Amino acid sequence: MTDPRPPQPSDDPEAHLPPSHNPLPELSGGRKTAISEDAYLAAQESPEFDQLRRKFRGFAFPMTAAFLVWYFAYVLLSVYAKDFMSTPVMGNVNLGVLLGLAQFVTTFLITWLYIRHMNNNIDPLSTQLKAKLEETVS
Repeated sequence: MTDPRPPQPSDDPEAHLPPSHNPLPELSGGRKTAISEDAYLAAQESPEFDQLRRKFRGFAFPMTAAFLVWYFAYVLLSVYAKDFMSTPVMGNVNLGVLLGLAQFVTTFLITWLYIRHMNNNIDPLSTQLKAKLEETVS
């Protein structure tokens, strides 16, 4: 049920702020001039962009495929190979539990590898490409 009374000035936590106040940061990065569409198209067709795309896809596609194979293998094993998955390893811990925990470990490992790949291979190239693109505005 909504409150039937009209909002009071004391209900607005930002009532004390001037009308020109904008709490959101400038999203343009301080750039005053827009980059032309032609400059974006030229950057997209450049060898630097092609290299950036190849390095990204060279990591992302194989890693995604490997993880999906590993994930679905676990699911299929848990459905169709119950005897294998229930093989005791140590006490009440069976192979299914260990492989399930390994899913978490590999997720963290892939995340770490992705961050390392981006920091070492993709970010430097994208920074150079961005600087080159912004030079067209100046």
